[in-house]
Amino acid sequence: MTRKRDLDDVCGIARTAGVLGDWWSLLVLREVARGHTRFDELARELAISRKVLTERLKALVDHAVLERRPYQDRPVRHTYELTERGRAFLPVLIGMQDWADRWLFGDGTLTATAEDGSAETARVRELVGGAVPPGLTLTGSDGSTHDVVAEDSPVTVLFTYPATGMPSPLPDNWADIPGAVGCTLENRLFRDAWESFRAAGAAVRGVSTQRPDEQAAFAAAEKVPFPLLSDGELRFAAALRLPSFRAAQQLRLKRLILVVSGADRTVRHALYPVTDIPAAVDEALSLARRTADTLPAP
Repeated sequence: MTRKRDLDDVCGIARTAGVLGDWWSLLVLREVARGHTRFDELARELAISRKVLTERLKALVDHAVLERRPYQDRPVRHTYELTERGRAFLPVLIGMQDWADRWLFGDGTLTATAEDGSAETARVRELVGGAVPPGLTLTGSDGSTHDVVAEDSPVTVLFTYPATGMPSPLPDNWADIPGAVGCTLENRLFRDAWESFRAAGAAVRGVSTQRPDEQAAFAAAEKVPFPLLSDGELRFAAALRLPSFRAAQQLRLKRLILVVSGADRTVRHALYPVTDIPAAVDEALSLARRTADTLPAP
């Protein structure tokens, strides 16, 4: 027994479970990543007792996974923000979600898309009416840091995609994964329609988990006029619980399109799954125009 415990003391899995292996601790991290950072927000979203929530938050702060930041003086109240250590755990959360989508909610098939009625489809559709958390910035193909929601446009159209095959080759058997093929086509279609999106008052953002240098090389080769954002750390994926799949030992974002109003960061429309890419781009343009027309004048 002592020998086993000694081994656990130097086992990374055992030590991580001691810090983050609790049901409520994992769900607290999930909600903080989604932008619910105040105590009352967390209690409401999780339907958790205040005593249990207080205990879990204290433990996560003590382990430097979260940090407290005051936002009110009288009485003093705090938000709970992810530290660098906490942000480093986000790929584990998305990995857990991906495992469940494939093996618990699905039949184990590797796929880059989903069926109507699936858990993934339900999650994406629940995004409509919710807000993209503020301060969610990613590195773009132009080398700059961009908020995923454009600050200078009434509407932002965000499309996520698994990966392009340039400059890095795609994994073997990529074409055999349902829904994986079509990323270059999708980028080209958004590129060709970019002026129409601009005329509609919409900014366009493409997001994948590819590295910024890969995004930059592709954007230059294809003359993509809008930023391609790198979510390699899965911050955006965790914030919205986006569907993903694992190929060549890397988590990839499944293809979807979100139409977001800029001022309040509200998701107005969500297209998922995207099976007909040209039709989805046309629909995104139509939805962007409709959304811009319904927004109050600045």
